[in-house]
Amino acid sequence: QVQLVESGGGSVQAGGSLRLSCAASGSIADMWCMGWFRQAPGKEREAVASIARNDNTKYQESVKGRFTISKENTKNTLYLQMNNLKPEDSGMYYCAASTERSRSCLTAFYKNWGQGIQVTVSS
Repeated sequence: QVQLVESGGGSVQAGGSLRLSCAASGSIADMWCMGWFRQAPGKEREAVASIARNDNTKYQESVKGRFTISKENTKNTLYLQMNNLKPEDSGMYYCAASTERSRSCLTAFYKNWGQGIQVTVSS
């Protein structure tokens, strides 16, 4: 089990950018899936983006073309580059890791979660 810590959140105006980082306490190279999730007040948690062990990526439709998920195995760090942010992107963002084999990492079962970090986009 690895510990995950998010950083890089904050407040930006619509159209701005943020780069979230998720530092793991151990190796992430052997994780089958890693992903970013978000939850807005009064709304269910939703998958934003995921990246598989083979670097295959998946995105929620609303963020395609704006967000990019990536990882650096040598640094045990997961990233989420968020460009052209919109107010509806606001919420608490969580990174997660899964060791369970899955056909799609966007819908995989995640057991390891970070503490979350706030992203606020104002108009």
